[in-house]
Amino acid sequence: WHDADFSQGVGTTWYQEYSTLSSTQDPLIHDVEAKIEKYLKTPYIAKWTLKVTWEKAPAYPSRRDDTQTNTYQAVLTTDGNRSFALLLYQDGGMRWDYSKLAAGNVLIGFS
Repeated sequence: WHDADFSQGVGTTWYQEYSTLSSTQDPLIHDVEAKIEKYLKTPYIAKWTLKVTWEKAPAYPSRRDDTQTNTYQAVLTTDGNRSFALLLYQDGGMRWDYSKLAAGNVLIGFS
């Protein structure tokens, strides 16, 4: 993650909260639960989930250039006891030129 800059009118951010109180759940909730169970090897039933999407987000400082954007999501979820954050990037969606960012010690990857 880095500072996205929407001041030039390029890019969009939105969020959606998912209700898990009813018996019918959105397919996203089932996908989140399955990912947590698969990768963390622990049973998981979400009680609350929030998905935030940044689409075509320019890096700070923005130069009104929509070719150097990044599309990604953060999914926050909890079962009331444990909480998880999933960071999802569009395949080929990271187009920030890290050599032009203010910080010189950029780390790209995951842990």
